[in-house]
Amino acid sequence: MAEVHSEQLLSEVAALPALPGVYRYFDAQGQLLYVGKARNLKKRVSSYFQKNHDGTRIGHMVSRIVRMETTVVRSEAEALLLENNLIKTLNPRFNILFRDDKSYPYLKITGTRETWRTAGPGAAPAILFPRMAYYRGVVDRRHSYYGPYPSAWAVKESITLLQKVFRLRTCEDTVFANRTRPCLLYQIKRCSGPCVDLIHVEDYARDVTAAERFLRGETQAVLDELQDRMMAHAEKLEFEQAAEIRNQMAALSRVLHQQAMDTASDRDVDILAVKVQGGKACVNLAMVRGGRHLGDRPYFPAHVDDATQIDEGMEAETESDRVADPAERLHIRVLEAFIAQHYLGAALPHTLVTSHPVGKGLIDALIEQSGARVHAVHQPREHRRAWLDMAQKNAEIALARLLAEEGSQQARTRALAEALGLPDDNLDELRIECFDISHTAGESTQASCVVFEGHKMQNSQYRRYNIDGITPGDDYAAMRQVLLRRYGKIAQALRAERGDELPAPRETGAADDAADAPGTEVVEPAGEAPKGPRMPDLVLIDGGKGQVSMAREVFVRLGLDLSLIVGVEKGEGRKVGLEELVFADGREKVYLGHDSAALMLVAQIRDEAHRFAITGMRAQRARVRTGGSKLEDIPGVGPKKRARLLQRFGGVRGVASASVEDLATVEGISAELADTIYRALH
Repeated sequence: MAEVHSEQLLSEVAALPALPGVYRYFDAQGQLLYVGKARNLKKRVSSYFQKNHDGTRIGHMVSRIVRMETTVVRSEAEALLLENNLIKTLNPRFNILFRDDKSYPYLKITGTRETWRTAGPGAAPAILFPRMAYYRGVVDRRHSYYGPYPSAWAVKESITLLQKVFRLRTCEDTVFANRTRPCLLYQIKRCSGPCVDLIHVEDYARDVTAAERFLRGETQAVLDELQDRMMAHAEKLEFEQAAEIRNQMAALSRVLHQQAMDTASDRDVDILAVKVQGGKACVNLAMVRGGRHLGDRPYFPAHVDDATQIDEGMEAETESDRVADPAERLHIRVLEAFIAQHYLGAALPHTLVTSHPVGKGLIDALIEQSGARVHAVHQPREHRRAWLDMAQKNAEIALARLLAEEGSQQARTRALAEALGLPDDNLDELRIECFDISHTAGESTQASCVVFEGHKMQNSQYRRYNIDGITPGDDYAAMRQVLLRRYGKIAQALRAERGDELPAPRETGAADDAADAPGTEVVEPAGEAPKGPRMPDLVLIDGGKGQVSMAREVFVRLGLDLSLIVGVEKGEGRKVGLEELVFADGREKVYLGHDSAALMLVAQIRDEAHRFAITGMRAQRARVRTGGSKLEDIPGVGPKKRARLLQRFGGVRGVASASVEDLATVEGISAELADTIYRALH
């Protein structure tokens, strides 16, 4: 193995210190291959280059290493945290990688429990009467947040529960400030009607406090307080008020009985179960907050096979590496990778219940990072055992569903390749691009390009194209423009490879200066093509003979293969399942059959292109009609502030007619920013 590496690299390996740290391997193209941690950098890294790894995954990776970077740290815990931070941010090719998705929703209660006391008698009613809301984003210290919740459904279910018991308002402040009579929620006893002064500020504040205590798991204390208040009213012969509190207690008791997974002993717990099968893995995360089981969410890592086989080829460094059973060791590695990446820089519950034992070093690193005591429990008992059993079952179900879906998708890819005579020797790399045009009576025309590769839609490679310089409503001209912009540079690169010095044809006019908006909504320069001069294996066009003829003209002009173009023509009555495929190279139309797996894949890709085009068109149309771009151009006015301004004043015209003082009353708008907005709009 040593002979394939440069002397400089081997000398760097030999000079490494015997200290804890993190190492990173790069290939000749600068791509990051692997990130690892070591208790002893010199010993760990040297073992990659001194042993014979031929014929293994680790050997394949080591043969590609041309450059190495290392970072020395103070402890093994620091090395673990740095390793997973780099894995999350750099996406190395051979590491177990979990998608960074910690954007959990929260239940938000505006203001604080003491707002009504500190705000003063002149405060706005919306401040004196806090509201409950679903929230996702950066937390604000001025408000209270409860969660996180595993799904939006769990938050909304909790809001409904609190409406039944504590009757807190959920309406927006603008609606609340303009009510003249109670809304329907008051009529069905889901709100106490603070908007029209049907409840005193102190009584409402008491309900807010009780709701917050309930969310923190202090359910028995809430019931005791309600009972004391009920008895106090009864002693004063205030039977109507006592009956109201009795009904509130009954509602709370019903809720507690319905929540069979509740417990008073565990407030904040995360339950983690892992299942590995068929080269895929699933970690199911269930959450308990305030003693209430809020549901779960599955996570599916990438690169499981590569990373685990590389780890198997190295000497054991941790206790989990020394587990005798390979299957058990694999489960532990996946679980530890999830814990390290998921909780890096995130709030930790006090207890983790795990399906497999995790290393003490990992828990110590989490404690060092969070500054709070974290307790990991393996082989739990009683209610924790019930929670873990449920999480394990859900992990098995989620993984089985994923394997079934991937198997079905691979079968569809193979069926399409067979139906169209595409090469089937490497279907994992089969690439399909699909185009669609969307507009409303010629307004805000946009084209979409979606990509199918690796048996799934690759939404990070989606592109939107703003279409300009054509007759409004001319779909053929729009298709010509988008295909020229998409494949013009690729055709030029292919000509250069063949040694053809003729310049690639180019579309002139306003289209050359328009922007291509990718699926991530980041604007890129016009005509930017995918990296490398690679054409897709199939180009799907949402349309019949007319659109295919236009695509044929473009491909002839660019010197590209006509057999790549396939149009998806709607069938009789535009019914789903009756679509026919139209070819640009002269082949007869093909009907695959309504139950054909190949047609299902074509329809899936076509529908995704249509969805992506129409959502982009609607957003563009909304920006044009509301004048949103005027606000977008003002420094300091981001999406949230722009939304608040438009909501408060009913549109850009309302914002423009507002005074500086009125603008400054909007949340997040300072006096200086209000003055800037006023000047920009006048």
